Amino acid sequence: MTQAATHAVDEHWSYYLFVLPALLLSGAVILVPALLTLILAFTDWDGVSRPLWVGWDNFRDFLADTTFWRAIFNNVKWTVIFLTIPMAIALIVASLLQTRRRSYGVYQMIFLLPYVLSPIANASIWSNMIFDQISGVVGHINKHLFPLRDPLGHVSSALYAVAAVDIWHFWGYLAVVFFAAMRQVPADQLEAAYLEGANGWQVFRHITLPNIMPTIALMFVMVTIFSFLTFDYVYLMTGGGPAHATELLSTLAYGFAFRSFEVGKAAAVALFMSLFGLVAACVYVWMSRESLKR
Repeated sequence: MTQAATHAVDEHWSYYLFVLPALLLSGAVILVPALLTLILAFTDWDGVSRPLWVGWDNFRDFLADTTFWRAIFNNVKWTVIFLTIPMAIALIVASLLQTRRRSYGVYQMIFLLPYVLSPIANASIWSNMIFDQISGVVGHINKHLFPLRDPLGHVSSALYAVAAVDIWHFWGYLAVVFFAAMRQVPADQLEAAYLEGANGWQVFRHITLPNIMPTIALMFVMVTIFSFLTFDYVYLMTGGGPAHATELLSTLAYGFAFRSFEVGKAAAVALFMSLFGLVAACVYVWMSRESLKR
């Protein structure tokens, strides 16, 4: 082997050595817990005693449980809500930000404030200052204007009330991401469209939207994954109630693990949550490959 070839091989292996720490960290933080979750899903374990292998019993139990199907239905509704309302708001606001030549940085900072605040702070603000029946805005409307039911206390409105709070917290982040993508649209395409007499809607539909479509596709996948992992706002504001009206797969798994101490069932529910995320990731990979073919 020549000296040049030996040097190339040594340099090749040095790349792997630089990547090795990150791979080991990923394996320790992601791969090991994932494998443990997969194993525990087929056991009966209370978190303390020795796990007992039960096979598919955990899956059979919660597949026959109406609460599990209610949680899946709520998760699907949550996903549909977040794939439409905040995405639409973010696209509209990002388009309007393009008209602000100097102050768009200030607007972006304002829009990101709810996103960078702690979920505990956001949930407390809305629960105590808005939805509270005594001292909140809803309570004052009840006293002085007209009867208004508690949005978090009724089965028909609880999920939408929590979703509204999460939308308020999340849409600003999407707006900033979409605005960053819009700023990368080639200026010559925009100028040519305006010279041809296109109006704002036509420019957005035929120039801006196709150019930012990869970003929109990525956000669709990320929002889908986040929707099936949602836990904090639901747990902080309703805990999955009333009457399982806001029960999601994440809160169901939490209840199995830390209320009834059925860690095996919690792991089985977590596998279902991972399955939905995996499907979303596969869809994004397929869309990316299709766009490269074009």
